[in-house]
Amino acid sequence: MPELSAQQTTRKGRIHQSVCRWCYKDTPLDQLCQWAQSLGLKGVDLLEVDEWDVPHRYGLICTMGYAGGGTIPDGLNRVENHAAIEAAFRRNIPLAAKAGVPNVITFSGYRRGMSDEEGARNTIAGLNRVRKIAEDNGVTICLELLNSKVNHPDYMADHTAWGAEVMHAVNSPRVKLLYDIYHMQIMEGDLIDTIRANIGVLAHFHTGGVPGRHEIDATQEIQYAAVMNAIADTGFQGYVAHEFVPTGDPLSQLREAVEICDV
Repeated sequence: MPELSAQQTTRKGRIHQSVCRWCYKDTPLDQLCQWAQSLGLKGVDLLEVDEWDVPHRYGLICTMGYAGGGTIPDGLNRVENHAAIEAAFRRNIPLAAKAGVPNVITFSGYRRGMSDEEGARNTIAGLNRVRKIAEDNGVTICLELLNSKVNHPDYMADHTAWGAEVMHAVNSPRVKLLYDIYHMQIMEGDLIDTIRANIGVLAHFHTGGVPGRHEIDATQEIQYAAVMNAIADTGFQGYVAHEFVPTGDPLSQLREAVEICDV
């Protein structure tokens, strides 16, 4: 395992980077936070409520938290899920605000034969139930875009246009999309123009190499430096969290990814 530098790396600051917890399952959270701090990251993504305070020990934050916003299969496109999601958000979003967690995640759910039009109506209705909780607490609810081609067959929010339509209908500064670059490359490509056109409804980004969701180096097809420059040029002030699964030494590959995105 490579040694950590004793001094924190200073980053350019145009892209505020984070790292997703689940990609480092064999690494204790405290160690992942140490890595993140040393590499000049801002936080750790996708932590549970009882983990939100851990990054604070290292001068970091949880950049995206789980707060009971449903699951990938069972989300906001089903009216019967709305009450449970609302109850969880009423309980956890104030805790997120207190812990300095800027974003919480939610999902559309699977289609299961439902039309995209009905699913959009239901998702809009669900988000309208919880938007004031987010607005009152200064926390952003992020609906994640995922691919339905490789990883999550039948997931409804699998195209940017569908998600953007929902966001414009809800029209809240605290309800936006989590644009996963890996997933959207698989579904639609055209990343830079799509990001530019929709930046007003994008609150957060995830990375990952295509194909395979591994490191974002020259072994995969996305030119991440170009994508990051495009994001930075929009004036985006949110977070880009690395969500790739390392195939080699995790710290070395995270360091390389951070360097690539430090534009």
